[in-house]
Amino acid sequence: MTLIEQLYWGGAGLILLWLVAFVFALVATRNGVVTPGPATQEFGDDPEPPAVVSLLGNQWRGVEHAAAATLLDLAARGFVELRQPGDDPARSTVHVTEAGRAAPGLMPYEQRVLARVTARAANGGTPIGAIAFRDDKRAASWNSALRQEIIAEARLRGLSRFRFTRWLGSALLFCAFVPGALFTVAAVMGGHNLRAAFAVGVAPGVVLAFMLGKSLRERATPKGLERAGHWAGLRAWLTAHEDFAKLPPASVTVWDRYLAYGTALGVTSLSSRLLGFDSGDRRRVWSSYGGTWRPVRIRYPRLRPGFGGSTSRLLQLAAAAGVVAVGLCAFAVLRQPDWAIPVDGHTDDALRRPGLVLSAGWVGSALLGVVVAGKFSRWTLLVAFLAMMPGNFTSGSHGWFVDAAAHEGPLLVELTATVAFGALATYFLVLACLERREPDTITGEVLRMESRKGKGVARFLVLDEGNTDLTTAWALPAASQGIATGAKVRLRVSRGTRTIRSAELVRAAMPEGDRVKPAKQDAS
Repeated sequence: MTLIEQLYWGGAGLILLWLVAFVFALVATRNGVVTPGPATQEFGDDPEPPAVVSLLGNQWRGVEHAAAATLLDLAARGFVELRQPGDDPARSTVHVTEAGRAAPGLMPYEQRVLARVTARAANGGTPIGAIAFRDDKRAASWNSALRQEIIAEARLRGLSRFRFTRWLGSALLFCAFVPGALFTVAAVMGGHNLRAAFAVGVAPGVVLAFMLGKSLRERATPKGLERAGHWAGLRAWLTAHEDFAKLPPASVTVWDRYLAYGTALGVTSLSSRLLGFDSGDRRRVWSSYGGTWRPVRIRYPRLRPGFGGSTSRLLQLAAAAGVVAVGLCAFAVLRQPDWAIPVDGHTDDALRRPGLVLSAGWVGSALLGVVVAGKFSRWTLLVAFLAMMPGNFTSGSHGWFVDAAAHEGPLLVELTATVAFGALATYFLVLACLERREPDTITGEVLRMESRKGKGVARFLVLDEGNTDLTTAWALPAASQGIATGAKVRLRVSRGTRTIRSAELVRAAMPEGDRVKPAKQDAS
């Protein structure tokens, strides 16, 4: 065995040893078993906040419903008020009280939740559905910061700790890149350039470091396991009340902090569902643009032909649909019954099978349209090959393909497809003509913005014009910048393709949109 081979085998052996050590570390640092205590309604002398209880109740894996539980706890303590004006709990509103505006001595995660509510209820009360975020990234960032603040509080109370100690995590991270060093040396000795050698050496370490990073979670302490058992007893007591899970958020005035702890422990399904601090329902967004809060229903025209297309693009799509229609029509008119003959597997004329003849004409017309539309890729040929497979296995003297190939003149399916593609070509031409008109001007607030798959594909922009409870998303060019959720904009749009031609910022969105920042004082 040469030295180069020894280095490669040595690196592989080190990777195996690292994996064994990593598995052993995972087993040695796994969470202990929580022993549920007896059912009880007592919180204890120094009860943990509901947000921390959510961490304990989720086995230190996450803080699901922690934000909703914190809001209910703030309501129980008089910092906010939850009102339900009618029978529908989804129409409940949240209001910040005078005590909440001062809010002394709150923990960081409580301040974060209260700040979010205050920002949304700046001009009085706000529907509880309006607390949800309109932007997925902002929601993820906000909830991530909330989770870190809750974990920090749990560590201060001695209930949680790092899964790996600092020396163990550092040792595993360092050793993850040792095999790659051997691979790099072996690659250089083997005559590879430095870039290739570096890539070979770094790749294993990156994979192992990724595995290590995914396992860096929280771990229970003995005190944490004891307190988790106590709160499991409270969960059992709350679960025994059959109607507790269906309590609306406004019932906090009757159940006090029990509703908050029940939400943290996953018992109150209705309250935790209504008090969402995530990205919310993408098809139903609360908006105050126009003066009053109201739910706005949103439609996304994903299957609308020509959506977001320019004039040149519409003409190209019209040409593609027209090519398909002409190709199918020409094939149907010129096709003769003697083009195809029923054959068996031992005949040299296998290419004249009825199924292959028909499939070749139909798939060939479709391929021409794909080429004209500019959508031809390496996968197109694979799809075309698979589309011809059913006809390839057709032989003998009976079957749909045999009867269709023997038919004189166009088939019903060919006539239908020709008319459909012809109508589609006409539709694109009409849209292209409409695009030549002067764009309309509309003004409103951006409710949501969503990306779509594919490079250069227009994004969805949902605009609330303040005069309707139902809106349809517009197509915002992918290269557009400077527009954010919550901003007031003036758009020049083409209604036929629902395309935004230009956008003017009227009022910028509030920075971050989550915390109410104190006003800057004049230095003079």
